[in-house]
Amino acid sequence: MAEHRSMQRAALLDAARSLLSEGGTEALTFPALAERTGLARSSVYEYFRSRAAVVEELCEVDFPVWAAEVEAVMAAAEGPEGKVEAYVRQQLALVGDRRHRAVVAISASELDAGAREKIRAAHGGLVTMIAEALRDLGHAEPRLAAMLLQGVVDAAVRRIELGAAEDPDAITDAAVAMALRGVRG
Repeated sequence: MAEHRSMQRAALLDAARSLLSEGGTEALTFPALAERTGLARSSVYEYFRSRAAVVEELCEVDFPVWAAEVEAVMAAAEGPEGKVEAYVRQQLALVGDRRHRAVVAISASELDAGAREKIRAAHGGLVTMIAEALRDLGHAEPRLAAMLLQGVVDAAVRRIELGAAEDPDAITDAAVAMALRGVRG
């Protein structure tokens, strides 16, 4: 019984990822989750009390995986500038990943305080991850520099997500160049 519930919960989360990446937060409804998973709408409520609860669980499950991927690429990079470049490039490479697309949709939506706090904490983990490399580059305020650097990444993510006229590789290269010039300054 526990295994069945776990599989149903995982199926609901997978359906939520698909709905978010296809249609944003407006697409994430309990009727749509029920239709995608073959469950009755009332059954969806047995797993999640609200749409915010679905979003919170997605944050708990997906952000750590995404952050671990960024961290692994940074760990393989040489030197602090290499880590900065890896940090930017990996996040932008994940834009096409379904988990990331769901995270972007979640981040852009109106959420309750609990879900917003989980997103802030996850982004805080990314900022902490890059702050060490910025400290190694001699920044007096590495956390502030890290938050500003994340702003460059977030702007590039939005540009790619919008399907901007620029090629995603050009956006990535521009973001990396801007980040590296900024961290050297």
